[in-house]
Amino acid sequence: MTPPRTPQIPVVVLAGFLGSGKTTLLNHLLRNRAGTRIGVIVNDFGAIEIDAMTVSGQVGSTVSLGNGCLCCAVDASELDTFLETLTRPSARLDVIVIEASGLAEPQELVRMLLASDNPHILYGGLVEVVDAAEFDRIRQRHPEIDRHLAVADLVVLNKTDRVGEAERERLRAAVAELSGPAAVISAVHGRIDPELLFDPALRPDHEDKVRQLTFEDLLREEAPDGHDDHLHASYESVDFTSDIPMDPRRFMEFLDSRPDGLYRIKGFADFGEGDRDHTYALHAVGRFLRFVPRPWARGERRLTQLVMIGAGIDAAALSAGLAACRADGAERADIADVERAMWGVLRYVQEQAPEPEVFDAHGTADPREAAAEA
Repeated sequence: MTPPRTPQIPVVVLAGFLGSGKTTLLNHLLRNRAGTRIGVIVNDFGAIEIDAMTVSGQVGSTVSLGNGCLCCAVDASELDTFLETLTRPSARLDVIVIEASGLAEPQELVRMLLASDNPHILYGGLVEVVDAAEFDRIRQRHPEIDRHLAVADLVVLNKTDRVGEAERERLRAAVAELSGPAAVISAVHGRIDPELLFDPALRPDHEDKVRQLTFEDLLREEAPDGHDDHLHASYESVDFTSDIPMDPRRFMEFLDSRPDGLYRIKGFADFGEGDRDHTYALHAVGRFLRFVPRPWARGERRLTQLVMIGAGIDAAALSAGLAACRADGAERADIADVERAMWGVLRYVQEQAPEPEVFDAHGTADPREAAAEA
């Protein structure tokens, strides 16, 4: 089950100290994007933007922020300028990745995104890349890595091929202790499954019939079996579907206490008598949570459909926990109590981004063209 595309574009922050493998991971995502259009903001430190040159040519919209660390800005105005450019309908992007400087404070970048007034973006998570072979030495030189791990939504323990199995398990346990509820996955050469971070875009067939040859096509020709099936083994995905409405109070208790390692939750929730007119799109990354209500379509089957993605999670326990959130007959009969419980959901409601207006030669908005552009 894949939720339909929304006008809001997830923005993922890719962080990690110098040499951890951020650019390698980003290049891997670009090589294995499966048709997904990725916009990249490269936040280099210094006048010579080595990382930007490394990424250059592999994606349609690469915006480089040089001459200093972006997170040192007093406000988010500069970041908002670039995000405004990348979120224009003409860019047709599906996801935006900010590759932070190795000297950046990732929590400040996250703060900027959450404080942004851009209605077309959605927080997509903070991914912290850690060099397994150098972790102890980096922690001695940069003790602030503990703080960075504490605010991460997903930790990629990279370069695990350079350490033995016992050392790998020790490092994984140490990183997990520092990162708390964040999911921790191991990787070699930054190879993680892109579906951990974003959903593959579904394109109409005619879009791929006539187009420019891409970097991804060239790599596919060089290595036709380049996508490694074992990437899926680093995480687990759990599907949940129910034709019984969810009790909003129980469901919020489940979300507030979701287990460690559960990285993403996506899908739709039906709250029955709590709101008969709307289904609620759910987007959760780490501790971040948003609901977006939309009217039920005529004839649409009223279901709760959720997908949960994480590492080291108990699939059976998650499914049982969600099943326990369903409203029984007695609860559904107490409409007033259900409506009161909906306030817990409404605290996390975010309205959909407004549709762009397209004007004709007379300056009159054409809603059909606007819908087509979106």
